[in-house]
Amino acid sequence: ATFWRVLGWTLLWAVLATFTSYIFGMLLAMLINRKGIKLKKLWRTVLVMTIAIPQFISLLYVSKMFAKNGLINGFLMSMGWIDQALPFWEDPTWARITVIITNIWIGIPYLMLITTGILMNIPQDLYESARIDGANPWQQYTKITLPYMLFVTGPYLLTSFTGNMNNFNVIYLLT
Repeated sequence: ATFWRVLGWTLLWAVLATFTSYIFGMLLAMLINRKGIKLKKLWRTVLVMTIAIPQFISLLYVSKMFAKNGLINGFLMSMGWIDQALPFWEDPTWARITVIITNIWIGIPYLMLITTGILMNIPQDLYESARIDGANPWQQYTKITLPYMLFVTGPYLLTSFTGNMNNFNVIYLLT
């Protein structure tokens, strides 16, 4: 029974750790690359700075932030939103959710950089032709952007999923 529970959580972790970071990173890259967004270089620089800090330092800091007497619980109690500390690391469900959210925060900047480069290489003629043919933004995304992204990042997704199956440090350092 323990084996199946651990295997189930490991598979769920690998899927969520891989695809949530991928999706949010792609959406953030698309948002930053939109026409009319100001200070694009600043936004990218701020996000790249989070990559510059070694992951284990970030994880250890986040683990302390979510502790019973950590910054998050202290803030929520001082605002009067909770009466007692939330069990971020004591309750398995809370710990799993917190680990997944933290992994998203760590993974998004890296994926944003990868997808920004890919987005810049998609020929704008494709989008212009699609607009002329009457395609709405969702159709342009599903018929042009997403297939192009998946074609280029397919090997990355596979290796990322495999790496997340074996990713011990994120969960260990946080919990």
